[in-house]
Amino acid sequence: MNFELSDDQKLVREQARAFLDEHCPPSVVRCILEGEEPYDRELWRGIASLGWLGTTIPVSYGGLGLSHYELCVMAEELGRATAPVPFSSSVYFAAEALLLAGSEEQKQEWLPQLAIGEAIGTLAVAEGPGRPVPSQLKTRVSSGVMSGEKYPVPDGDVADFVVVVAQDAALGKPSMFLVRGEHLNRRTIETVDRTRSHAWIEANDAPVECMGVAGQGWELLENLMNRAAVLFAWEQVGGSDAALEQARQYSLERYAFGRPIGSFQAIKHKLAHAYVNNTLARSNCYYGIWALANDAPELPLAAATARVSASQAYYYSSKENIQTHGGMGFTWEFDCQFHYRRAKLLSLAVGSETWWQERLVTAYEQANAA
Repeated sequence: MNFELSDDQKLVREQARAFLDEHCPPSVVRCILEGEEPYDRELWRGIASLGWLGTTIPVSYGGLGLSHYELCVMAEELGRATAPVPFSSSVYFAAEALLLAGSEEQKQEWLPQLAIGEAIGTLAVAEGPGRPVPSQLKTRVSSGVMSGEKYPVPDGDVADFVVVVAQDAALGKPSMFLVRGEHLNRRTIETVDRTRSHAWIEANDAPVECMGVAGQGWELLENLMNRAAVLFAWEQVGGSDAALEQARQYSLERYAFGRPIGSFQAIKHKLAHAYVNNTLARSNCYYGIWALANDAPELPLAAATARVSASQAYYYSSKENIQTHGGMGFTWEFDCQFHYRRAKLLSLAVGSETWWQERLVTAYEQANAA
């Protein structure tokens, strides 16, 4: 089975990389990191004008109607550039949730707006530190209104609507709901990576719309998380490759004792180990995108495999990039921090690495049992 990208998909990657090289240099990332803006609005408009936001949205809803292969190509390049935009929240979470569980009215209203960047959406599950558990969700919906708080919510401070998993009081189990941003109280919270904003949101009798079948919110969330995990894994692979390339380039330019530091065995071993991790992660990501694009029953296994390997690869490459740069790599003026911050943030974006390791074991057990 050939998991490699087609020539057309490789062309999409080249065009995406060229656009981001021009419009998202490190100076753009640093501007958001050091400033007050939640994301780069000019870059967001540029991405929207290219149609990236509507990649997998059907043409009937204003999108391009392409496959998840093209979306993963774009995710990889956005990860490589550490782009400071709410792309993952709107596309991996909101658009995918609408396509999975949205009513026709919800799709008609929100998908066209998402496709052209006029609306930003996101997903809210966590209610503070710790792993969300269905029986312990405190946010509740009763008689069509929701009360409770969620945090951290990616891009929750700028989202026009939020997909929320909350307890359905009538059924005693979680359902998935859509709540409009104007009905929420919210404030920005600090994370390790300020180039991807997060928020605390609170609902006080906020009107909501049910998504999917009532009482099946957690099942829908599991499916959504598997899909998002593959897309985030491609972002992580893109970032991991970029961090390795940054380290390699510096090791060829920095001289010590009359020779490039890349010629020393200690540096060679670091970079070789990072390359092996990245190659393994990319291989697993190909498996993941195949399962996602074909809606294969292997998706839970493929998603967990891609997620775990990509998280490990990105953390290692970003960490060793700093080490390769030596003492200067730890300073604020160097750009090494961009990938390290993003690696730490993405490692928790759809659940921790430990959580995905547990899901991987469970998926293997179920596959073997079958």
